[in-house]
Amino acid sequence: MKIYKDFVSYNQAIGLSKPLDNDIDVGYYDPPKIVINTDPVKVDFYRISIKIKYKRKSTPNTAPVSAVFFNTPDLIIEPGWDAEPTYTGMYLQLSKKIINENRFLFKTYLDYGRHEALHLTDDEAEEVAAVFKLMIKYYENDKNHFGVLLSYVNVLVSLVEAFYKRQFSTNPKQYNRVVTDFQQSLIDYYNEPVKQLPNVQYFADRLGVTANYLGDIIKHFTQKSALENIHDFIIKRAKELLVENQKLNTTEIAYELGFEYPNYFSKFFKKQVNLTPKEFRLQAISKN
Repeated sequence: MKIYKDFVSYNQAIGLSKPLDNDIDVGYYDPPKIVINTDPVKVDFYRISIKIKYKRKSTPNTAPVSAVFFNTPDLIIEPGWDAEPTYTGMYLQLSKKIINENRFLFKTYLDYGRHEALHLTDDEAEEVAAVFKLMIKYYENDKNHFGVLLSYVNVLVSLVEAFYKRQFSTNPKQYNRVVTDFQQSLIDYYNEPVKQLPNVQYFADRLGVTANYLGDIIKHFTQKSALENIHDFIIKRAKELLVENQKLNTTEIAYELGFEYPNYFSKFFKKQVNLTPKEFRLQAISKN
């Protein structure tokens, strides 16, 4: 499989303009000049691709769509663009170096490429195009405006965040399945003997999604992060064990829940409940 290490080789291979910088590349698509690749490829950098009124050749009877697509270094780009050469669009390419140095700008959406594109309304597409026009302006000027260019990149990412929230809300049934599967996987985890505390990555792997994608959906629909949901479930389970199985001492309950160190369980419980496990048990027994 061909892996493109830099913007120069990738742009030349598929018919994009020569980049002006090794860490950030901004440009417009010229569809008739795009080379149709016959084999899957990877790029060793990050891409945000915006296509307006994009229509697949394989589905000629469907309406054109406007969407934002994401590629990360570990994502395979399938053969061919499969696009009618009638769309317009823009692309933003970012090196690993610039991502690492400005991680606070980019949040979590860059790994969404393996899950779903961001579909844009006409008004949203106009907003994105307006920001992109400003990005191009400062990209084509000298590097004294590099900070301004990064600021507009941040604006673009912020728009992506807002539009994804709109997309999540537009079709809740699609995403509710993810929430339900996450919650069921959490129940299943504690229905078996456990050796360690679960983390978000574990459930993301079980559901076949990235941790960022899972976390964003869970946060949107529950108003709590995936980790907070896990902690809430552990506390619920701990309370049940403290009240319903009084033969178990605090240390045994800690191990039952997957804590490696019982002292950590006590501190965790106190932080969440404002009572130590022993205090909670005594209070619950006295109420009964």
